[in-house]
Amino acid sequence: MTDRQHRVRTTTWPQAIAEAAKRLEASGVHSPRNDAELLAAHVSGLKRARLLIADAPEEERLAEFRSLVELRAQRVPLQHLTGSAAFRYAELAVGPGVFVPRPETELLVDWALARLPEGGTVIDACSGSGAVAHAIATERPDTRVWAIEIDPDAFEWLESNLDGTGAVPVLADAVAPGTLAELDGGVDLVTANPPYVPFEIEVAPEVKFDPSGAVYAAEAGLAVIQPLAVRAARWLKPGGWFAFEHDDTHGKAAPEILRVTGFTDVVDHEDLAGRPRFATGRLGLSP
Repeated sequence: MTDRQHRVRTTTWPQAIAEAAKRLEASGVHSPRNDAELLAAHVSGLKRARLLIADAPEEERLAEFRSLVELRAQRVPLQHLTGSAAFRYAELAVGPGVFVPRPETELLVDWALARLPEGGTVIDACSGSGAVAHAIATERPDTRVWAIEIDPDAFEWLESNLDGTGAVPVLADAVAPGTLAELDGGVDLVTANPPYVPFEIEVAPEVKFDPSGAVYAAEAGLAVIQPLAVRAARWLKPGGWFAFEHDDTHGKAAPEILRVTGFTDVVDHEDLAGRPRFATGRLGLSP
């Protein structure tokens, strides 16, 4: 190693990560140390544990890392910087143009898998990156899964993520009467993470990088949920289940929408922080 290389590579990965964590903390990032380590792992190609004993990064790697840290400090989502988002047992490809899946949605998947019959048929509406559809298709390969997304940009990510899973991507409006009409009356489970944030609600800076059409909805955030409940009731067979995420201001409205649409066994579920997060209901059985 030359003298110049030695001088350049005196900053170790632990030192660079500690410096980055301070920068991210100062900018209001919720998990500064975690994000700094993940960015370092992304740039270096090393596992996080190896960074503690790795050789000092080369000048180019260190510059790339610091550049990404600065973008994260500007609240660009971590997943946009690394190009992937962890969801259950998979890493999904994400980036500009698609909603980044959140860990809270894994609770909805847990609920759904527990009620999915063997060989069941599933429609995942407003599928976005395909996170829910991917999880169900890979964790329950005995099922048939359709994933509907209306946005062409998000649909490209959806197709990529579902490749090889057996799930069928569908570019369409989930609430349109003709969408997957051939499945009407024969579906066991419908899941959805639709746009539901009321326009007047302030969101975290990272959310502003998500497509607005995947986040916000009119009518106090219920503009998609209401017609989607009607469409789900047509897809489902009697006794089939519908589960959808909603805003934490919809703890009363979301279950009521299910009841007036003909669903029974209606329950609203909280996330790990105790906030109303998703509602579920069962299509009434025929007499």
